[in-house]
Amino acid sequence: MSRIVCAVLAVVLGLNALAQLFAPFWWYGAVPGVTATGAYNPHFVRDIGAAYLAVTLGLGWFAARPIQGWPALVAGALFLAVHAGIHAFDASCSASGVSDVIRDFPGVYLPALATVAIAYLRKPVL
Repeated sequence: MSRIVCAVLAVVLGLNALAQLFAPFWWYGAVPGVTATGAYNPHFVRDIGAAYLAVTLGLGWFAARPIQGWPALVAGALFLAVHAGIHAFDASCSASGVSDVIRDFPGVYLPALATVAIAYLRKPVL
């Protein structure tokens, strides 16, 4: 089941990464809440897209070959967890923190929680 979850996350986050890399202005306007984080910066959007592409490759590697791909999964989980932590911190400083967390839950917190849990639970025995 964890391989399927990782494969699905790889597809979804990979599409997100490609949108950020190749259609950053469209992505900036299409993703809920992004415009509230500051002015459009195409370089920054593409940088984050590159990070999501790396996460996608780690998820895909783990889905295809769990033992060999586990270190890449951990690296991807680290990015997703830190990214979710930044969102949580920003929400804690916001007047609309609860609604920010609810809005970001499916795209930020859930992938981070799932990936961290899978990396922890599927650690290969060495």
